[in-house]
Amino acid sequence: MAVVVLTTYADDESVLAALQAGARAYLTKNATRGDMARALHAAVAGQVTLAPDVQRTLLSAALRGRQAPPADPPPDTWPDGLTEREGEILSLIASGLTNREIGSQLFIGNATVKTHINRMFAKIGARSRQDAIAYAGRIGRAHRPEGHSR
Repeated sequence: MAVVVLTTYADDESVLAALQAGARAYLTKNATRGDMARALHAAVAGQVTLAPDVQRTLLSAALRGRQAPPADPPPDTWPDGLTEREGEILSLIASGLTNREIGSQLFIGNATVKTHINRMFAKIGARSRQDAIAYAGRIGRAHRPEGHSR
């Protein structure tokens, strides 16, 4: 059986897990119909197909000299009821990324980024990005390693 993964996650940990589980192709949600068709045909032929952003992620991990990044903190390690995604977005805000850059890195739309930010702000009592950055610094999550998207 040939397995093709179509997902929003392009981090090396997710890719490696899928490939180790037997996936023959790993595409992100921005794949075109043509990309999907080529991946399906290649998978049936026993070939492996990786989206270009997935290839860059794996190459970057290999150049760092490790197979996978450290695991994200378990969801219950984020204080104040923040979800894992909200905590991830908080870290990216603290790293200076714009909403558009956050969406691009996490493969989510701008409206989704704004929704997560609004919910996160409500939970941590932030009224601005500066408040959120100060909060991230207080909880020790101001800067997380790159390539830590989920």
